[in-house]
Amino acid sequence: MAHAPQNPNSSLIAEPSHALAGRLRVPGDKSISHRALIFGALAVGETRITGLLEGEDVLATAEIMRQLGAEATRTGEGAWSVRGVGVGALREPAEALDFGNSGTGARLIMGLVAGHPITATFIGDASLSRRPMGRVIAPLTQMGAIFHAREGGRMPLTLTGARHTMPITYESPVASAQVKSAILLAGLNAPGVTTVIEKVPTRDHTELMLRAFGAKVETESREDGAVAIHLTGQPELSPCPIVVPGDPSSAAFPVVAALIVPGSEITVEGITLNPHRAGLYTTLIEMGGDIEIMNQREEGGEPVADLRVRASELRGIEVPPERAASMIDEYPVLAIAAAFASGNTIMRGIHELRVKESDRIAATAAGLRVNGVKVHETEDSMTVEGRSGHVEGGGLVATHMDHRIAMSFIVLGLAAQRPVTIDDASMIATSFPDFAGLMRGLGATLAGQGQ
Repeated sequence: MAHAPQNPNSSLIAEPSHALAGRLRVPGDKSISHRALIFGALAVGETRITGLLEGEDVLATAEIMRQLGAEATRTGEGAWSVRGVGVGALREPAEALDFGNSGTGARLIMGLVAGHPITATFIGDASLSRRPMGRVIAPLTQMGAIFHAREGGRMPLTLTGARHTMPITYESPVASAQVKSAILLAGLNAPGVTTVIEKVPTRDHTELMLRAFGAKVETESREDGAVAIHLTGQPELSPCPIVVPGDPSSAAFPVVAALIVPGSEITVEGITLNPHRAGLYTTLIEMGGDIEIMNQREEGGEPVADLRVRASELRGIEVPPERAASMIDEYPVLAIAAAFASGNTIMRGIHELRVKESDRIAATAAGLRVNGVKVHETEDSMTVEGRSGHVEGGGLVATHMDHRIAMSFIVLGLAAQRPVTIDDASMIATSFPDFAGLMRGLGATLAGQGQ
């Protein structure tokens, strides 16, 4: 059923487009950008960062580092200087820490504050305030932190960090890099060794960056396939230059658009293909996507490459559930690719999508259905019946204040038979400030007030 736009002044219409063409560079990786600011604040001296994502989520983290005593200064486009205060030396903030829509920032900085004997109040927008924080609260409480949160462990919440942080060994019940990173951040100010055990390995940006700043981090692969990460606490972190590569989650949108809009050919420059982040690209290639990986190199400890993408006839596949951790944010746009494929695409082991900025399984399924695509969902799976390149479109999609839902359905509208409207494009700025402008530069036809 159609509904009225959430905010008519920020709706955006994606219209069937001619072939997309050109070269582009997507914004800096969001996960690495958050961590660069946080570790810069914990190092003694000046950390210089280039390629920082200047979206709303990351800018919120920069402001919060200032509230906690560090200096974070923009010196040019994507260029920042952070003067840190050292591990254990954060100051208590005078005002509440406002994370806006950033779940990553909130969970990581809960770990940071939990390891310091200070008190801080965490607030965010309506979407973030609905998201459960219990998965982080539980281990941080074991380390000595005290939380006063709303029912269900939700924000706003007040956190008092441990006076004497306890190192722990924690086996994470969920595959979440945010949980792992929060524990390691708290463990920085604990004596002895803090250990996190992951049954399914998650993105390792925190471990890579900790080592770059001088911390002792050891990774142990176990016979059962689990990974144990051991951090030796109370290091003195030294500044190091950080080059933030392009965000593979942001690159996913122009990449899928180029695969499904007939005649398209684009090149995306300089994105990280960290093995813990590249699951979508592996999946698209298995579906028959013409994606050429070029100019492979290493920047700032991260594997980086350029991608040449050409329009392709995709086929449905079953995505291995163990791949979910390496592409959890990309399932909505994968579902768009699946809608244009021949046959069914089955995605299992994706329960984590239920607790993102929105219930992304429900939001994706609803958006596809209103555009003429059949979807079957369970609590932790989604099956999309492909339309072999012929998606009707014409729907009005509820984004639920979720930037990835918004961008995914803009991509669908570029290749559908009729225009697709998203009810609110304003939140796209949290991760991809010039998304609409970049897509228009490739030839996409977008109308409306959203961007």
